[in-house]
Amino acid sequence: MDTMPGARRNYILLSAFLFLFFFAQAGAMSFLAIWLKGPMGLDGAQAGTVFSANFIAAMLCQPLYGYISDRAGLKRHVPLFIALMVTLCGIFFTGLYAPLLEANLLLGAAIGGLYLGLTFVAGSFALESFVDRVGRRYGFEYSRARLWGSLGYASAAVFSGRLYNIDPSINFYLASAAGVLLIPLILATRIVPDPAEQSHAQTLTPRESMTVLKQPQFWRFMVLILGVTNLYLVYDQQFPAYFASMFPTPAEGNVMFGYLNSAQIFVEAGMLLIAPLIVMRIGAKNGLMLAAAIMIIRIAGSAVATGPLTISACKMLHSLELPILAVSIFRYIAYHFDSRFASTVYLVGVSFGHSLGLAILSPIVGHGYDLFGFPATYLMIAAGALLFWIASWFALESTPRTDARGRPIDAGDREKPAAASTANATPLTQ
Repeated sequence: MDTMPGARRNYILLSAFLFLFFFAQAGAMSFLAIWLKGPMGLDGAQAGTVFSANFIAAMLCQPLYGYISDRAGLKRHVPLFIALMVTLCGIFFTGLYAPLLEANLLLGAAIGGLYLGLTFVAGSFALESFVDRVGRRYGFEYSRARLWGSLGYASAAVFSGRLYNIDPSINFYLASAAGVLLIPLILATRIVPDPAEQSHAQTLTPRESMTVLKQPQFWRFMVLILGVTNLYLVYDQQFPAYFASMFPTPAEGNVMFGYLNSAQIFVEAGMLLIAPLIVMRIGAKNGLMLAAAIMIIRIAGSAVATGPLTISACKMLHSLELPILAVSIFRYIAYHFDSRFASTVYLVGVSFGHSLGLAILSPIVGHGYDLFGFPATYLMIAAGALLFWIASWFALESTPRTDARGRPIDAGDREKPAAASTANATPLTQ
């Protein structure tokens, strides 16, 4: 694979940036529910209000980040803003968020939702889109930078529970410390945009950005995203509770889930190295279909699991599916959409689409668990996902084998579609 001067430097710096960002995200978010219901003394309904605020704020931020990211192109405004927000984590949680929640729950939830949405929820999608864009420009795989994010999250998870038991604030201030390091890392990158492409990006208007919603290929892409992946995410929401029920005691199940979750993250990081090779060989469309098939197998497998071993095997399938899905999504977007709209397609189509889908499906599936139990509901989810998977075969457009920049690598492959190539000297994403 050909690379531009500075590719190695930018890869190393952005990999370190993702490691520290996801390290901070784990410190700030992984024990949020326990912090709300423990030190903050909120009951289930009040904690639900806080999480709903986070959810709504993230939905509002995602289209905004998409437009700003597309307009900024390779400028570092978005990652620098997110880095600055991360540095405020310790002060925000202890000096503003906690007092506001105690004084006025709704106001605290609204302010907290805005901060967490901008910084860690929608912010993570915006960073991934930026790193993918830089990777396409400099010829390195997005997934090989993203794997360091998984390792950062896993590293924090190893000791954040012990630190929480000492003092929850320690994790928040460790996140701030990571944020301080993020700033020089992003400033040290040497990212030189293509002048014509950057100039084209800076003329983008909000109205132009939203024209992707009128493109048939966008909605064909959404068949799989809104169908299979949303059903999979809503299945995964309450999976830990079902997983724990397969063990002699819930406490034992919770402990084992923690161990298995850490193992899954490390396997996932390894798969992020391999996934580009798989997708390069089979193409982005087939990569999407393969990842979706693994999702359906995991859902159906969970329905017929008979004990700790089989349910654990179902859990580990996530480490195989997620990397293939991530690489395939970025490469599919790169090939089929104008690069100016790449972040919008990702943040509106994938991120916002997931948030909206979960808002609609979560109560419906939760009611199904109460009426029919987990196994029967899982089978219904798997059946619905299978129908969308079949529809996706016809809806998704074919995608040839492509390199990290989204360019066909086989001489016999057809040329890149005009819609995707007009402003795309270096296609978008993995």
